[in-house]
Order: sequence, then C-alpha cells, then structure tokens
Amino acid sequence: MSAQSRRELLLAIRPQYAQATWAEKKRLLDGFVAATGYSRKHAVTVLGKTASTTEHKRKRQKKYDEEVLAALIFAWNAANRICSKRLVPFLPELLQSLERFGHLSLPADVKKRLVSISAATADRILRHEKRKYGKSKSTTKPGHLIKKQIPVRTFADWNDVIPGFLEADLVAHCGGTVTGQFLHTLTMTDIATGWTELGALLRRSEADVLKSVSEIKNALPFPMLGFDTDNGGEFINYEVIEWCSQNKITFTRSREYRKNDQAHVEEKNGSVVRRLIGYDRYEGIESWELLSTLYRISRLYINFFQPCLKLKSKERDGARVRKCYEKALTPYERVQNAPSVSDESKSRLRKQFQELDPVLLLSEMERIQLEFWKTAILNGNGKHDTAKPPESATRDSPNRVSPPKAPQEYNLPSVDKRPAPPSQTRNKPSAKQRFGRPMAPGRKPGRKSLIEEFWNELSVELEKEPTLTARGLINILCQRYPGKFRPTQRSTIHQYLLEWRMSHLQLPPSTKSTESKSESTCPVEPSWQAISEKLRTKGVTRRILWHEYRQECKLSGTSAYSYAQYCRRYSCWLDQHNLNKTEPDWHHVRHMIEKKGVKRLTLWKEYRDQCEQRGIEGLSYNNYCRHYFTWLKKSSSS
Repeated sequence: MSAQSRRELLLAIRPQYAQATWAEKKRLLDGFVAATGYSRKHAVTVLGKTASTTEHKRKRQKKYDEEVLAALIFAWNAANRICSKRLVPFLPELLQSLERFGHLSLPADVKKRLVSISAATADRILRHEKRKYGKSKSTTKPGHLIKKQIPVRTFADWNDVIPGFLEADLVAHCGGTVTGQFLHTLTMTDIATGWTELGALLRRSEADVLKSVSEIKNALPFPMLGFDTDNGGEFINYEVIEWCSQNKITFTRSREYRKNDQAHVEEKNGSVVRRLIGYDRYEGIESWELLSTLYRISRLYINFFQPCLKLKSKERDGARVRKCYEKALTPYERVQNAPSVSDESKSRLRKQFQELDPVLLLSEMERIQLEFWKTAILNGNGKHDTAKPPESATRDSPNRVSPPKAPQEYNLPSVDKRPAPPSQTRNKPSAKQRFGRPMAPGRKPGRKSLIEEFWNELSVELEKEPTLTARGLINILCQRYPGKFRPTQRSTIHQYLLEWRMSHLQLPPSTKSTESKSESTCPVEPSWQAISEKLRTKGVTRRILWHEYRQECKLSGTSAYSYAQYCRRYSCWLDQHNLNKTEPDWHHVRHMIEKKGVKRLTLWKEYRDQCEQRGIEGLSYNNYCRHYFTWLKKSSSS
C-alpha cells in the first residue's frame, strides 16, 4: 500500500475509532494493522491523534527580512560574489571592514541576524540575485531529435588515433549579448597532429556550417576520417549525418555539459581564436570578408610555425600529478612524421613550407587585424574606430627584413615596400585594457608623462579649435618638436583630451576646421530638449533615438556621433540643465520607512518610475540601499 493510500485509510477510520467501543476499536485496529503493515503501537498512536493536531501546520516566523537581504546582497557583491560556503564564515570580518570604511551601517539586530545566517539559507536568499549574473553566454542550442543516432565519444577514447579524426566547435563573436545575428568561427582540430583549420561563418545555420566543413575537408593535407562535435543543433541535424555518411566519415558527439570531452578544440578556441579576434561583437558582410581573409593567412602561420605540446603520460602520486610531454612540434612536423599520410601530401607540404615567410605572414596578419578591429561593435555602443599605425612608426626600424615574394598560390596581398618586423604581440586587447587609462609607451609607474608637460600648449589649440582630435594634437607636437614625440602616443593624448572635454561642459560648436582639410567635419548636434521629451514616452530608448539621428545624418550627407559620444553629450546636457540628478530625497525616504512603515523596495520602485518618466537612469536597488545606509550614517554622526 502506498503512503497516499495509507493516509486516506487513516483519515477514513480515525472518526470511527474515536467513537467506537473497546471491542470495536480492537476490530478496527486489527484490520488497520493488517492493511498498512504498521506496528500495533504506532497504529494506536496515529489513530488516537485528533485531526487538529495532525493537520495544523505551525507558521514559521520570517527571520530574515528585506534589510537583512539588502545587507547580504551588498556584502556578497563586496566579496566578489563568492559561494555561500566561503562567504558565511567570512561575514563577521567582512562587515567590520565595510563599516570601518563607511560602506555599510547596520543596526545591531540586523547585524546579529546576518552573522547568524547559515550557508544553505544564504544560497536560498541569494538565488534570485545570482540568476542576474548566471553563467557566461552560451549559443549552443541542443538538437534533441536525432542525438540517439549519433554515438558518444569521450576524452578517454582518443588513444592511438591517426591523422584525420577532428574535433569541431563554434566560437560566437557576440560581444556579450546573443541577440541578433553575428559572426561565428568554426574551429576544427586534428587530434593526432594538432592541425587546426578555421572557418568564418556569417551566421550560425546548418547550411553555412556544412559548407565551411566541406571547404575545410578539402583543405586538409590528409583525408578526413572522423568528425566529433558538441550537441548543438548546427551540428546535430540530418544534413550533417547524411554528408558524413556519403563521405564515409565517422560522426560522433561529446557528452552534454562535458567540455573536457572536446579538450583539444576548446584549447584552440582560447589560444588561437580569442587571441586573434578578441571578445568584441562583429556583424555584416564587411567583417565576414576580413575575417575570412585573416583565417586564410593565419592557418599557414599556425600550422607551419606554431609548435604545440602533446601529453605523453600522466602519473599520480597521492595528491601530486606528474605530466610528461612529448617534444614540442608544429602540426606540419607531426604530419611529416605520420606514417598514414601519403608521400604525395608530405611532398606538397614540404614545397609549401619552403615558400612561406613567417615575418611576412605576421605582418599581413597584423595589417588585416587592424582593419578587422575597426568593424567591431563594442558592447552595442557603436563602431570601434581604430586607426592604422603610421608607416613612419616602423618603416625606419633597424631590424627590418628584406621583402620576400608572396606566393601567388595563397593569394597573399602584395607588399610594395619592405615590411617592418612585427610587434611582439598581436593579441586582441581586452575591453579593460582598451578602455582603462593606458600607460604611455615606455613609461614606468610613478614617472611623469611627457605629454603632461606640453598639455598647456595643446589646451590653447583646443580653445581655438575644440573639434581637434587626438591624432591632430599629436601631429601638432610632432611638427613642433621633431623626434621628441611618436604618433603611437595618440592613445595617451586621447585620455587627456577626454578629461578636457568632460571638464568643459560647453559643447563644442559644429564648425569645420579651417586649417586642415584632412580633419573630418564636426557632427551635427541633435536637439537634446526634444530627445529628453521623447525619452519620457514608454518604450523609447536612447538607442532607438540614436538610430533615427544617424539615419537623418546619412540622408543629409553629414557625419553623426557614435552611440558612446551621443550618450556622453546627452549626459553633459542633462548636467548643464540640472536634469541628471538621480539621488532621491533621503529625508522623505526615512520618513516613509520609519513613520508610515513603507518598505524600502516599494519606495525604490516609485523612484525608478520617476526616473523613467524623466528619461534618466536611476540607481539600482543595491545602490539605492547602499546610498541610503551611507546617508543614515552621515546624518546620525552629524
């Protein structure tokens, strides 16, 4: 008998048992014990209980209210969002540090409840907050229909393989948001030799993926024998299965949520694709053509001039693991040593290797990288305007090399002058590196910047012509002081220029430069008052208005501000008209909380609605609580 059936029988017999005589109780008890299997003593206990004692549930008083929740969220963010098992033991010391520097001020009862919280309760309270940050963006959508037709291959099944068995994966160039269409990179890595091929995809579709896989198959120096992918729908479909069957290729897949099953291609995603391309967002035909050109050249450099290590053996001695690696060899050398590869393919690769110049390949990769990075869409805030480095910066280098002829077979762009030696790194800088305050080339920490000594002269030029750019300012310094400044110091000047523009709230006039025709015309100023009124309409955002403004500029043939400049100038206009005040009236907030018992979350929602009506961005709930606690501490001390 199931538990539900026993409970129903108990509810049916209990009223009869309560009103029965001793003889009838004995008869009911015998039948109940035989039906349920309970012991006689336990049966007497459950039958003797009244309905009120069993069905009544004691309501548990809520111990951790919104004040404890807000304080816990603030402490969790201050601790870099560590797990609760690490956060809870550290809470007393963390709260002391936050209170010591004035970041948090808690009443005694709130603090007592906060430090007594358990790790499981903290996880339960923080589960909604953790969902906001979650895991990294994933663009792999599972294909459930035909997964059972494709066998699973794990990381332990790649022993004693020959060249031709490849792992494949897609890398999304989405810039942190997976909405809309964006470029992808198809990475395919041979297990035995490490030979890596890259394919640029305009969009993630079954047809594009299959076309790129076919092109890579024809470019491999050995026949393709195996194809191992993840569980994404772009791979797990009938078209890929049929293609593999026609070409006699073994099609396997990894286990779900086990990235270690594809450790070889995952490593190439980071060491090759991300180091070449970065993490920005790329869209459109122009970016796709440049990315395809970059991959056609980089595949030669990676496979012919980039040695890689392969794990030979691994021994475990207690908690220590000793790993032994084979000698570092390039994929080209591993193909030459593979007995299963035909002599004709090896001979063709040897001839191709003799014609390749690594310095020329690196120079071409750097040139195409700079062109490609110009098309980046940074965090959805507009195009990234990265200028080419001037030729004079590297043309007179003492380490320049003689110009080898680019083989026509590989369609390498011709170089009419001697290429300069490539810089030490060509890795795509991260967003923090590019937008953090950069340090001038050759400058040591604590050393005074050379630009700072001549900034007064540049300020005078900016007063005369406010539309001057960082490139124009560095050209002025190079003309006045030959040999003292380099065009590469433009990034340092850009930081000083940004601070100067932010300190001068008066927007620069939209006039053309009269001294130099090479400078572009100043973009047209939109009507900020009209924009502020439109933003009060529900559903209207800054980005929508920026797209309308840019379209109007295109029709009129004038230049427009980028989205970042658009937002920055709108914020300056709000500051000029005292419309950017996002701090609420804390006196009113305290009065509503202490006198009328209104919850802080309700007051924050009212404050957020007011900010949306004014067309400005308000404080988040965490910052709202933090500012309120800080104001309470200041007001109590004064």
